[in-house]
Amino acid sequence: MSSTHLTDTTFKSLKLSEALITGMEEAKFTHCTPIQAQTLPLTLQSKDVAGQAQTGTGKTIAFLLATYHHLLTHKRPDNDKGVRALILAPTRELALQIYNDAAIIGKHTDIKVGLSYGGTDYEKQRKTLEDGVDILVGTPGRTIDFFKQKVFNLRTTEVLVMDEADRMFDLGFINDIRFLLRRLPEPEGRLNMLFSATLSFKVTELAYEHMNSPEMIRIEPEQITAKQIEESIYYPADDEKIPLLLQLLNEQKPQRAIVFINTKHSADRLNRYLDGNGFENAVLSGDVPQKKRQKILSQFQEGNLPLLIATDVAARGLHIPAVSHVFNFDLPQDSEDYVHRIGRTARSGASGKAISFACETYAYSLPDIEAYISHKIPFKNIDTAAFPEVKPATKKVYKAPPKHPSAKPKQGQRKHNPSSRGRR
Repeated sequence: MSSTHLTDTTFKSLKLSEALITGMEEAKFTHCTPIQAQTLPLTLQSKDVAGQAQTGTGKTIAFLLATYHHLLTHKRPDNDKGVRALILAPTRELALQIYNDAAIIGKHTDIKVGLSYGGTDYEKQRKTLEDGVDILVGTPGRTIDFFKQKVFNLRTTEVLVMDEADRMFDLGFINDIRFLLRRLPEPEGRLNMLFSATLSFKVTELAYEHMNSPEMIRIEPEQITAKQIEESIYYPADDEKIPLLLQLLNEQKPQRAIVFINTKHSADRLNRYLDGNGFENAVLSGDVPQKKRQKILSQFQEGNLPLLIATDVAARGLHIPAVSHVFNFDLPQDSEDYVHRIGRTARSGASGKAISFACETYAYSLPDIEAYISHKIPFKNIDTAAFPEVKPATKKVYKAPPKHPSAKPKQGQRKHNPSSRGRR
């Protein structure tokens, strides 16, 4: 991993507690990234910040260190069991990632962290929060659900973090966010941090409304896409996309790659073709059950699954180390999504490849993408003679869900009763 993305500022120089320094050193974090170096000197003095930086530049560590520092240096009032820090994230995957990073950083502290996100583990999450946590990491919907049931109290909150604030707006969470913020103490009575890939007008308006005169910190990249990403684009016909992808996978043999696609139907179709042609892969889309999503992500992060087919649910906020290739099997229809997608590779100073297909269906997006990133994506020729033989897609066998024992028989059916055997 390259260290060129780091500054000369060390975490030790910031006068953090020994417990936090130990956790950081065990995770092999010694020097700050630019967003950390510019925000931490302010937040460690309880000054509000709104930070803008590209994905993969260390925003999570920046706000987690500030949160832990505040809680460690401010004593909890006696007989107070309310939530002391609220960290809001737009997706359950990002909430889980923040929770896992918090467990590493705060390993040597006695600060308790809880999770609140939809899709699974409802009673488990509720029990943890009822027992009391210092830091609550959650998505807006499930957090509001538990709050309305009085599972926890927010009037004791000392720290507020809004992560991926621009994504909160994109996903329509702004009313939920405002609901929660209005249940917190006044902005002057807490430390507030907002982090986002872009500080748009609507994000800065939110910051000024619900924060205490925040300092705006912008880490402007030299270019919108990371220098370490080798970009290229092909112009296949729609029916050439699968053989072209198979050819590139055979030639480049990526150890860990994400194939982005625009619709779940297309993702399922590609999944079956890759299966049929000997490429182990899994699909990550919005309707995959939460437990299965977590299992897929875990396998991919640990290197046990080489290919992940993903819709844009996975394009923001996830830190997946050592992704060598990103394939835009479908060009995104939003220019910003192109940047977020290819940002899954070349993270933390590493290098990577981003290969895009401008097919008949989605080529219209290319001019807007190139205007947004301010450069032409290098073009590569297609050698159809080198296409491998495409084997048929596998067939998914439908398995009917098991009937519940108490299910009533349909009209005209007799309910089976083993004890009635021989009575006819």
